[in-house]
Amino acid sequence: MADPILYRKRLIPDECVLLKDDIVLYRDDQIIVTEWHSLKPRKDLHHGCSCYYLSEGIKVSRFYREDDSLIFWYCDIVDYNYEETTDTYIVTDLLADVIVYPDGFVKVVDLDELVTARRSEILSENMLDAALLRLDHLLKIIYNGHFSKLQKPTEHYY
Repeated sequence: MADPILYRKRLIPDECVLLKDDIVLYRDDQIIVTEWHSLKPRKDLHHGCSCYYLSEGIKVSRFYREDDSLIFWYCDIVDYNYEETTDTYIVTDLLADVIVYPDGFVKVVDLDELVTARRSEILSENMLDAALLRLDHLLKIIYNGHFSKLQKPTEHYY
């Protein structure tokens, strides 16, 4: 299977970026695993590896410092639009995120952005419902002790 074209679409701020430098490590009809370097140079984040769970609307990423030490796992709640003729995925960030630190501490972030996006009608009611249901699903996986299952595809490459 050839490598797909990947875009990251953000609602806040409004942008759609071609992930031209991401390297696809694995792909099937359930997941896409990539490795990447940060788009903008940062002192705290250098590179990482991500797994797009296509049917679940979740992207799990391992964030690393330049010395290859793990910072944390960053979980995006996302939606996907797929164009088969061009093999292109537009991955839309649905704003709510979960950070899982190496010591197991879990932090849910950016819920205020859901409210902002809904009030300004950037996010439809259906998209808000999807985001909250996917967030709930992800948190149940984490709190029930099954997060290692979502980590596995990214750990295979690092």
